[in-house]
Amino acid sequence: MNVMSASITFLGGADTVTGSKYLIEYNHQRLLVDCGLFQGYKQLRLRNWNPLPVNASQIDAVVLTHGHLDHSGYLPLLVKNGFQGRVHATSATCDLVSILLPDSGHIQEEDAFFANRHGFSKHAPALPLYTKQEAVASLKPLHAEKQGQWFEPIAGWKARFQPAGHILGAASLLLDVGGRRVLFSGDLGRPEDPLMNPPEPPPQADTVLIESTYGDRQHPKENVFNELGPLLKKLAARGGVAVVPVFAVGRAQAVLHTIAQLKAAGEIPHSLPIFLDSPMAIHTTALFERHPGEHRLSPQEVRSMNHAATMLETPEQSKSLARRHGPMVILAASGMATGGRVLHHLAQYAGDHRNMIILTGYQAPGTRGAALASGRNTVRIHAQDVPVRAEVVQIESASAHADANQLLSWLHKMPSAPGQVYVVHGEREASDMLRQRIEHEIKWRALVPEHGSVWPL
Repeated sequence: MNVMSASITFLGGADTVTGSKYLIEYNHQRLLVDCGLFQGYKQLRLRNWNPLPVNASQIDAVVLTHGHLDHSGYLPLLVKNGFQGRVHATSATCDLVSILLPDSGHIQEEDAFFANRHGFSKHAPALPLYTKQEAVASLKPLHAEKQGQWFEPIAGWKARFQPAGHILGAASLLLDVGGRRVLFSGDLGRPEDPLMNPPEPPPQADTVLIESTYGDRQHPKENVFNELGPLLKKLAARGGVAVVPVFAVGRAQAVLHTIAQLKAAGEIPHSLPIFLDSPMAIHTTALFERHPGEHRLSPQEVRSMNHAATMLETPEQSKSLARRHGPMVILAASGMATGGRVLHHLAQYAGDHRNMIILTGYQAPGTRGAALASGRNTVRIHAQDVPVRAEVVQIESASAHADANQLLSWLHKMPSAPGQVYVVHGEREASDMLRQRIEHEIKWRALVPEHGSVWPL
């Protein structure tokens, strides 16, 4: 390939929802857009241990569209392996990543310790992907950029963030390099999201990368208030325990906000105990006060959300829940039940028919959350098959991602057609369905790139 032509290599977020990493190369310089972990199926998670096809020290800069681990969680490894450049992100994303990455390292150390202590790992010893200390070290290159203002991640390369909804700090990225404009949608939020402002319309670009998490479906018209209220009312009446796996960033706050509304409206008992058992989610909830322009909530609504649950920070506080009786509601990370404190609560409560497991978001194939959503009667936790007798419910209206119609509507707002659309960040069926709709309904060129493929820009 001509050294003066720009190219993109899909190192993640292709053929799957997770692991977003897009390597842009131009004139012997390299920019990595997003730096995410793979999650879900074991063969995907194993990719996290494989070296990148480019040496980390040869990457000049990183730009993050938002803080979720499937977009930022590989950063500690990149720094550990020799990356020495800056990491550009919005101010709120910098704040979130500063919470998420150390917590991710801590959880991985805990899981490795637990595996070694109980001898259920096939590796001797089991090792964390990275440690909390390594995650903290990876925060030093973070550099905050303002939404809507041009910056230069590499000399001569221009980039600009614009609000994408989804979670605090989430942005779409417009990159101007080598005379080409490339637009990365990032994860797009919903226009009517109860927490976040709607995504801004897309600017003109030559090439577009569009996410496709829900590229093959539409969200129901029901809202979280109407879905969650009857469930918690029923739970309270039968004295059960609800375990609610939540994403610590975004979903935990949406559920807390809804619970505050339900109690204020008298739809669920004021006496129903609610616990938020996730230090990461607790610290994230506090950020809503620091970034008032990033969301829809009034100061009073932020205060109500912050007081909707008893916050549990320490492991001792978390373990103390096992000594309580229902009714109660436990919100705990992770949202797809892949790790963290929620696993202990699922092991404790999944076997009782009076209890509930309420899934509140997208469950990537290969995760425990996906197994629960599919109706499995057992789920494997810490090398044990835990029986599932609790009522499992998946709330469909809590998603923070735009659905297929909303993704198409966002693309429709571009001033004119781009030369090429790459459909990314989706399972194969969802990505290909969105590709077909883009080609047939908008008449634009679209393709679903394969993992590891290289394309000119």
